[in-house]
Amino acid sequence: MLHVERGGNGPLLVLLHGLGATGEVWQDVVAGWSGSWLVPDLPGHGRSAPLDRYSFGSIAAAVAEVVPREPVTVVGHSLGGVVGLTLASGWFGVDVRTCVGIGIKVRWTDDELAKAASLAQKPAKVFETRDEAVQRASKMAGVPIAHGVSEVDGGWTPSLDMRAFGVGRPDMAGLVMASQAHVVLAAGENDPMSPQEHLAELVPEPVAFPGLGHNVHVESPSSVSLLLSGPTRR
Repeated sequence: MLHVERGGNGPLLVLLHGLGATGEVWQDVVAGWSGSWLVPDLPGHGRSAPLDRYSFGSIAAAVAEVVPREPVTVVGHSLGGVVGLTLASGWFGVDVRTCVGIGIKVRWTDDELAKAASLAQKPAKVFETRDEAVQRASKMAGVPIAHGVSEVDGGWTPSLDMRAFGVGRPDMAGLVMASQAHVVLAAGENDPMSPQEHLAELVPEPVAFPGLGHNVHVESPSSVSLLLSGPTRR
């Protein structure tokens, strides 16, 4: 079962966070959205239950269960962007009209995949205090998060199910081609994980956020809001 936050009235915006984060990273973006919004913690993250097996399809299927059957705009960051594109295929019954992927890592080396697979095998660390666990969870997420820890025997631990690191390499070209939605790929100008030249191989006009890095939605929420208020809305 997924933990979901909802609010607002009007056109629905679905926001999907990246690996290790929680839905709370979108709080300043939804504050600038004029319609309704839905923000889940992805499976195995924050306050949501884990999955037996992690793939882009299994995560998308879990998200699809909590999205109303109405036209939606999906914005996903990093892993969430890939999940958004998976939903935009139409295979899961979600009527995605526009899908915005921010900071998606398109190219993966064998070494990077091996490192991720190794992390997926590691047990979560247990800390004596909640603050220490929050610091660890925030470090893994790459952004400050407060709801990404759980109390366990012996102390506190990040809630992230480490097996999620084993999700694998996304078939980005296939996902973009299969999308039934208008696709926008975007990244911070200084995002080393998602350089513009990689995105340009997938879409004709990727969006660059000047001066920003990987976590655009946290660094400059207004930039995301401005993008959503422009021609991406259909």
